[in-house]
Amino acid sequence: MSVTTASPPRPAIAAGTTFSVLLALSFCHMLNDAQQSLLPAIYPILKTAYNLDFGQIGLITLTFQLTASLLQPVVGLYTDRHPQPYSLAIGMSFTLLGLLILSQAGSYGALLLGAALVGTGSSVFHPESSRMARLASGGRHGFAQSLFQLGGNFGTAAGPLLAAFVVLPHGQGSLAWFSLAALTAIIVLANVGTWYKRHHFAAGRRARAAVAEAPAHKPAVVRRGIIVLAALMFSKSFYSACLGTFFIFYLIHRFAVPVQTAQLYLFIYLGASALGTLIGGPVGDHFGRRYVIWFSILGPLPFTLMLPQANLFWTVALTVPIGLIMSSALSAILVFAQELMPGRVGMVSGIFFGFSFGLGGLGAAALGALADHTSIELVYGICAWLPLLGLFTWFLPDIERVRLAARRAG
Repeated sequence: MSVTTASPPRPAIAAGTTFSVLLALSFCHMLNDAQQSLLPAIYPILKTAYNLDFGQIGLITLTFQLTASLLQPVVGLYTDRHPQPYSLAIGMSFTLLGLLILSQAGSYGALLLGAALVGTGSSVFHPESSRMARLASGGRHGFAQSLFQLGGNFGTAAGPLLAAFVVLPHGQGSLAWFSLAALTAIIVLANVGTWYKRHHFAAGRRARAAVAEAPAHKPAVVRRGIIVLAALMFSKSFYSACLGTFFIFYLIHRFAVPVQTAQLYLFIYLGASALGTLIGGPVGDHFGRRYVIWFSILGPLPFTLMLPQANLFWTVALTVPIGLIMSSALSAILVFAQELMPGRVGMVSGIFFGFSFGLGGLGAAALGALADHTSIELVYGICAWLPLLGLFTWFLPDIERVRLAARRAG
């Protein structure tokens, strides 16, 4: 398998897992993604207020996702070399400004600007917070990423509820209220930055020691692994864009449910996704991340194929296993990629978070245009086959044999 037989990296257990930092990062991830998820959750309001078509709705998502995706690898690469303790608080300030613009937007252009600023905040938050989570993990990298992702997914799940019970009754201007959540996150992240500044040099030494002991993978192995992981992320992100962006419209169009009810059904799917996030990391730490990736990408296929033919009850019910299984992939994919390229945690996190956001945005724009020219039902029928790309997991290099053997021996 083109992998050296170097000694396995010893987890930095001696340093201990800094749960207070992990919980703070997870909490701020929840606030960050709750604010971001308000954008697709209020699409029905914007569609009516600005007389938008599905293509224009998709373009809003594309604007947000592109600013969130294109900047993330750059941020990650820079902060790997030049750590910025307070960059997370600064990034959240962009999100705060974007929310205020969205709340007062009087034109389609202003909506795009607000979405771009929220995306910029995300481009700083995700790679840096993921890197800090790894530093605070005490060697339990999968668990740390899952706990970090759990907050984000719960925040995403809260978006439709906030839209249903706050924004829908009080209108677009109520988005300004959520700037208080951004301000809270700025304060918490400033404290995390202080912890990072205080412990940076010790953490840096531990990280460099772990890199020195990590197995060296040949360039061909790294290239193959990254290409396969990118294909798997494509499958996950496009299907997530299909459900996350257009599920409300699908329910309204096919089953004539009220907007508020559709928001609650979207919450069920997103809540299941949040729970699934917590599974992937610890299971991957114990049994191997390839198994988690196999199951999380290919596993939802029977349910995605049944969904376009289901009635309302089963449509909602089927989104639970789809969200639960598919969401377990991200932490496993991310840690697998970090282990392929040790020492470049921020850059790898930025690439894969950015790739996920970018693919989601392109997917939303493409699927929106397709729905305008055909039907939203056809879009769901086509996307149902995307989990088949999980078969590409077969080509992932087996880089975990040494780590898993050491775990069993220990």
